[in-house]
Amino acid sequence: MARRHQALRTPRAAGLVGVIFALLLGAAIVLVRLALPGEPGDVGGDWFSDASRRRTVQTALGLIPFAGIFFLWFMGAVRARIGDAEDKFVATVFLGSGLLFVATLFGAAAAAGSLLAAAGASGTGSGQLQYFGQHFTYGLLTTYSMRMAAVFTLSTSSIGHQLGVLPRWLSVLGYLVALTLLFVTDSIAWSELVFPLWALVVSLHILVAGRRSASASPS
Repeated sequence: MARRHQALRTPRAAGLVGVIFALLLGAAIVLVRLALPGEPGDVGGDWFSDASRRRTVQTALGLIPFAGIFFLWFMGAVRARIGDAEDKFVATVFLGSGLLFVATLFGAAAAAGSLLAAAGASGTGSGQLQYFGQHFTYGLLTTYSMRMAAVFTLSTSSIGHQLGVLPRWLSVLGYLVALTLLFVTDSIAWSELVFPLWALVVSLHILVAGRRSASASPS
């Protein structure tokens, strides 16, 4: 009985940390976009010399490690919702893309942190250092991290649609989010927010589905 109760509780608890992941990543993206509103090549308005903008970026970087940790729990919530019937090929893509997303997200955060440390040590940043650092950070975030997020979203939606554990509208939403992350994030600012918004919707669905399962099961 305790084992069955634990099986019912796990997706609900893990779905809650999925909500936390979505809020943390969304907040980090918003803070970075507010502090660095331009593209990486726009060196005008030197944010290196603006202490308040540097602090904003540092706050965002402080949120990212926790977002990555909660994302791993979110992956566990999705797998718990899917169950043992998942296709091994798609499941491998699901796991690989999720882990690569976290790795590239941490890499982008580490690059931005090194850039801030260099600026703090010198009091300001040289044009070449700022140009390289911003391009490197944006490249990891928009070209690699968001692409891995797109593959993760696509594989999750495919598994959920094939097994019927996700409603049709949520699978279609996942496909649209994946296409946005694949083709739009490096050209349209703020489009990265579609990924934490999708994760928030999926997590809320897991919480609601887990509550319904707990209510429907006999005591």
